[in-house]
Amino acid sequence: MRVLVLGGTHFVGRAVVETALMRGDEVTTLNRGTSGPAAIGVDAILVDRTDPEALRRALGAHEWDAVIDTWSGAPRVIGDSCGLLAGRAGHYGYVSSRSVYGWPMPSGVDERAQLVDGDPDDDAVEDYAVAKRGGELAVLRAFGDRALLARAGLVLGPYEDIGRLPWWLRRIQRGGRVLAPGDPTRPLQYIDARDLAAWMLAAAERGVGGAFNAVSHPGHTTMGELLDTAVKVIGSDAELVWTAPEVIAEAGISPWTELPIWVPDDAEYGGMHNGDVSAVHDAGLTCRPVQETVADTWTWLQAEGDPRLRSDRPQVGLDPVKEKRVLDGNA
Repeated sequence: MRVLVLGGTHFVGRAVVETALMRGDEVTTLNRGTSGPAAIGVDAILVDRTDPEALRRALGAHEWDAVIDTWSGAPRVIGDSCGLLAGRAGHYGYVSSRSVYGWPMPSGVDERAQLVDGDPDDDAVEDYAVAKRGGELAVLRAFGDRALLARAGLVLGPYEDIGRLPWWLRRIQRGGRVLAPGDPTRPLQYIDARDLAAWMLAAAERGVGGAFNAVSHPGHTTMGELLDTAVKVIGSDAELVWTAPEVIAEAGISPWTELPIWVPDDAEYGGMHNGDVSAVHDAGLTCRPVQETVADTWTWLQAEGDPRLRSDRPQVGLDPVKEKRVLDGNA
């Protein structure tokens, strides 16, 4: 296919570009060019897409079979892009998020669940969930049933610029007693960015449209298997000290941010690792084993160093002083 990737240098966008090139697609990227050079073999368009007139000039008269867009900012920017591309692209794949469902996310949530309100023309929205829903509406308005809304869950893998799995890998690399949260058998539900990319490109080729919870089956791995794998891959002497959620809460430690990836299995957070993903797996999504995701992420970190983390997301990771206080209490 002729594929236009809006972005293409960070995390999911980079995975999309590399996957498309491996498939033999003709790839064009569109970005500001401030986050690193384009991949070899890519036709790079450099422009600030928040400037509608500059975007129009940059797109020229080109046509593409498919567009993949990972934008997380103001929905108006997506609307501008879609308006310019609707007549010259056959398919528009938007990397959305399961955050578009009302909070707390219900256990077993599927694509028919209640959504947050969003405005496709909003130019200043700061709430992530509202922005993603507004982006969905902007894509649907322009592309209709030619739009694919990939509502990703937790995304891991090489190039991660949120820092969740990289934080755990660096913490385990330091060794010693490591605060491990909750029950090691706690099921996890996530997707490797490369699997998301492969599925979105295949769906574009087949003309698949609609909204999908794009994430693994619940229990694709567990918190214990994830951290045990990290210890083995790194070759660390880390000792995982599994600590009850009640102890973690009493210490004032926040799930998801201070202890990335993990959330307790309670009324507020339980649905985050227990969504209904039957539709996306029926539509061809396959997910690689956790061992591959962990090993490849560690290889990337060693090769390229710690990534520059996104400034529009909460910083992740646990302060060593806080961790030691809890560990000393569990000695």
